[in-house]
Amino acid sequence: MTDQSSVPRAPSTKRLEPLRHVDADVLNIAYYEAGPADGPAVMLMHGFPYDIHSYVDVAPMLAAQGCRVIVPYLRGYGPTTFRERATPRSGEQAAVGADLMALMNTLGIKRAVFAGYDWGGRAASVGAALWPERCIGLVCTNGYMIQDIANAMVPARPEREGPLWYQYYFQLERGRAGLAANRSGIAKILWSQWSPSWQFDDTCFERTAVAFDNPDYVDVVIHSYRHRFGLADGDAQYAELQRRLAALPVITVPTITLDGADDGVTPARDGSASVAKYTARRAYRVIPRAGHNLPQEAPEEFAAAVMDVMKG
Repeated sequence: MTDQSSVPRAPSTKRLEPLRHVDADVLNIAYYEAGPADGPAVMLMHGFPYDIHSYVDVAPMLAAQGCRVIVPYLRGYGPTTFRERATPRSGEQAAVGADLMALMNTLGIKRAVFAGYDWGGRAASVGAALWPERCIGLVCTNGYMIQDIANAMVPARPEREGPLWYQYYFQLERGRAGLAANRSGIAKILWSQWSPSWQFDDTCFERTAVAFDNPDYVDVVIHSYRHRFGLADGDAQYAELQRRLAALPVITVPTITLDGADDGVTPARDGSASVAKYTARRAYRVIPRAGHNLPQEAPEEFAAAVMDVMKG
């Protein structure tokens, strides 16, 4: 086994290339693959407003340990595109979970570790909850990630509401226009607020910011944040999945949940609030000096969690 701490961090100029493309249900998904084709599979799912380079260090660490690593661009990001103009540009949780399964089906991957943070952690959690037979184990940040849309209008304490300003902004048409005009500017503010101890440089940010130039980015992001508050209808093709998610299903696979100690949008807690949602072995870890973009800020710890759930 490779000593993860001995693997140097990639420079900001390093890109996860070459990309592969595959038609998977409603999308043509762009993804990066590393490691042996016959190794145990790991699906690494990125969040908002980030891209696959959140895993620029994690992916080679896992590949070096014999894993087949798949890192897709989510719908609305980078070179991933919708195959049909008429398909709704949904960002709902059921859609991103279904995209994960469609990609696995197309690539012939029977089972994998599902790992992610933010939107990607939600996609991984949806996959683990609804298709446990396909999931070796789950690694996600910020606890139980499936949205309780029925109770989305119950306010949090004021100190918790402030960091969510972008979610409220996106409910307005002014917010849609603002995102369209300033997608990189908004993302850079969020990176700084959410990861106050992460000293990313301009080259690092720009490597990811080009992913926001996807023509569907604004529509998918706006729909995601409106749907989660019950203020936008979902895509009818995911209605049954969303009905199952509304029951807030338990997760029955081995799980490790991670919190960044310096997360500026979802503060670290003790992990007890969601303990009843996990019926298999579950571990909770707080990662020092890490913020919201945990795999990029603490790749050794994230990769170690993946390997730990893989061992069962």
